[in-house]
Amino acid sequence: MDKISPHSLSMKNESSSVAPLGASTQSRTTAQTMTFVEHLVTELINPNLRENALRVLSKRNELSRELAPLLWNSFGTIAVLLQEITSIYCTLSPPTLTLGQSTRACNVLALLQCVASHSETRMLFLNASIPLYLYPFLKTKDKSPQFEYLRLASLGVIGALVKDNTKEVLGYLILSEVIPLCLSNMEIGNEISQTAATFIIHKILFDDDGLAYVCATAERFFAVRRVLDMMFESLDKQPTPRLLKFIIPCYARLSDGRRAGIALANSLPSVFRDTIFLNHLREDPATWKWVKHLQENVEKNQEPLVEGGGENNDIMESSTSGQ
Repeated sequence: MDKISPHSLSMKNESSSVAPLGASTQSRTTAQTMTFVEHLVTELINPNLRENALRVLSKRNELSRELAPLLWNSFGTIAVLLQEITSIYCTLSPPTLTLGQSTRACNVLALLQCVASHSETRMLFLNASIPLYLYPFLKTKDKSPQFEYLRLASLGVIGALVKDNTKEVLGYLILSEVIPLCLSNMEIGNEISQTAATFIIHKILFDDDGLAYVCATAERFFAVRRVLDMMFESLDKQPTPRLLKFIIPCYARLSDGRRAGIALANSLPSVFRDTIFLNHLREDPATWKWVKHLQENVEKNQEPLVEGGGENNDIMESSTSGQ
């Protein structure tokens, strides 16, 4: 981390006894480090000191285990962070968000991501419905950098929630707006934000309840499949391993559902029949494993559902009409 002058840490540093940020990490004791962090957390309450405290704390990734409970349990801190988020809602539409405002909000979101990723604070975070505060950012469509950074930081918070596959977290997100918001970001984002959004969809699909939810109606299945198809076709000319390692398992997982598997068997993107592209996928054993899983399910589901299957035909019919 870049060295920062001690005078930049606080407007009151003349009377501060905390260790300067530029000091070597190895030379500071744990107690000194935590004293320094606690001091910065208290500065979040002061509007005149907040911006610098946000910037410094957001870079202290090595202290995430200690910082998350401190942020959550410190008086007024979470309220201040939410106030920072809501204060820029007015810049979203019409889009007047500046790069400076976006950077400050991203620093706030980095702290919320810290809270979302910690086992002691994750469910408290969810029970307080804090993800709802991020949805306005994820709904933006402006592709300028300041909006892209804001969407990516928001996806980072959701991604931190799903990383450990906690059943309660996934259950909460399945019934929220997260799936359509992630699909939207998979369409409009750059590669990094597309990857973050696809990672979240991947985590949801690999939960049994998540797969059942997506495959319960033709509308949900087709919404997910359409975006996956769009992304996959765009990768035909320029394969991106980071994205492919999430997209292909999503297809494979969808094929595990009976009705969804039949729909996919009848409407997989043509690139799955491209020998050159498939040979490229063989270079990554983990990705190729999911290609084989998908191929096996497609072969198993080649026969169409029996005529007059009623509701069971909904996904296949919707999928066919979308071609």
